[in-house]
Amino acid sequence: QVQLVESGGGLVQAGGSLRLSCAASGRTFSYAMGWFRQAPGKERQFVAAINWPGGSSYYADSVKGRFTISRDNAKNTVYLQMNSLKPEDTANYYCAAHRSGVVYTLPRMWDTWGQGTQVTVSS
Repeated sequence: QVQLVESGGGLVQAGGSLRLSCAASGRTFSYAMGWFRQAPGKERQFVAAINWPGGSSYYADSVKGRFTISRDNAKNTVYLQMNSLKPEDTANYYCAAHRSGVVYTLPRMWDTWGQGTQVTVSS
């Protein structure tokens, strides 16, 4: 069973950048990897995802052109580079994995989750 641990969250001013990391405890061979976020009082929403082995990536419209997802399969790690951050990006960010390698935008379709890392963007 793969376990996921996120890191890299923090407080940043609007316009700044952060890089989130998600380290998997086991091999993520054939797994699709994704990032979701959840703000207080709101549903968890899709941010970005990458298939196996990483040839295709997908983004929510709200982050296209600002966020980049990537994966290092040798390190079993997926990254989310976040640039031009906005206050509305403030949320708890979760890493997710799906063993089929297929990317889904619905959170309920993903079978493994990390504990999350908080991102706060001040105006």
